[in-house]
Amino acid sequence: RFQRDRDRVIHSSAFRRLEYKTQVFVYHEGDYYRTRLTHSMEVAQIARSICKSMQLNEDLAESIALSHDLGHPPFGHTGQKILNGLLKNHGGFEHNKQGLRVVRLLEKRYPEFSGLNLTWELQEGISKHSTDPENPIMGVKDYNFPSLEAQVADCADGIAYNAHDLDDGITSELLNLQQVRKLALWREHEKALDQKYKNLDFKLKKYQIVRQIINNLITDFRQTTLKNLKANKIQSVDDVRCAKKRMAGFSALMSEKNGELKKFLHQNLYNHRKVKRMEFKSEMCLTGLFKAFTANSALLPESVQREGSHDSLQRRICDYISGMTDRYAISEYKKLYSPGEKD
Repeated sequence: RFQRDRDRVIHSSAFRRLEYKTQVFVYHEGDYYRTRLTHSMEVAQIARSICKSMQLNEDLAESIALSHDLGHPPFGHTGQKILNGLLKNHGGFEHNKQGLRVVRLLEKRYPEFSGLNLTWELQEGISKHSTDPENPIMGVKDYNFPSLEAQVADCADGIAYNAHDLDDGITSELLNLQQVRKLALWREHEKALDQKYKNLDFKLKKYQIVRQIINNLITDFRQTTLKNLKANKIQSVDDVRCAKKRMAGFSALMSEKNGELKKFLHQNLYNHRKVKRMEFKSEMCLTGLFKAFTANSALLPESVQREGSHDSLQRRICDYISGMTDRYAISEYKKLYSPGEKD
């Protein structure tokens, strides 16, 4: 049944659109850089690998990993922040909740039902970050934590995000290599490679270090999680959900090293001048679209005007904008605000 979930997610329109949604870099910066689609595939591979070694349900973890970004708007986390601000008086915007709207309501592929009719376990995995006590999702409020497979997919997301943003940041030369070499996770692996290979091409070295960082994080996560399960005498999925603390995670030492990497990326990559300039353009684009559509709903496609009569106009506009790819959002903005653009 989780294989069916995976197949329905992969064949959905929302999943295909991830190819043109930003991870950190804008889509036209170069074909090499990762998008939400490549990121989701990398997360799925890591999640399957971990689950196989722990004898967990690989299909469930893979399905959660492939669907975890379906609710992301264009322009990455910047897009989420902008939409949340625009909808502050209309329920806000959060990408995990939007992901649930996508798989439950917005995907129209079957005559018998709205959405994709996915299993409860997969929907629980998508909602893993949602903690609004006033709006519990599918009874998740009854549990302290989601399934182990959901926790694994969540961890795989973090591993892939940090390691691959480091890779892309170095390739784009937005990150200073001398500063990167001060990171514990980088330093220990580069030292070992330098001892093993003399005059190794840097591109090869970078690939090997990033790969080893991922392997190191996976190994530590697996070992620490198995220790936690044993120490807390976990016997069932209900034990995992009702536990007093999260069972899946890193050791204290690895958490410290991983935290150093996260902090470094935040300070040196996500706050880089070039990234901030793109964020400024993104805010102008999404805010412009939202204001135009709310001021004159006739500008919206007829299908959006007809759909979801039970939802507010602002929510329908949010659904429309959040489903856009980066380049479609830019194109729509130009059509609305540039008199010379053809519609």
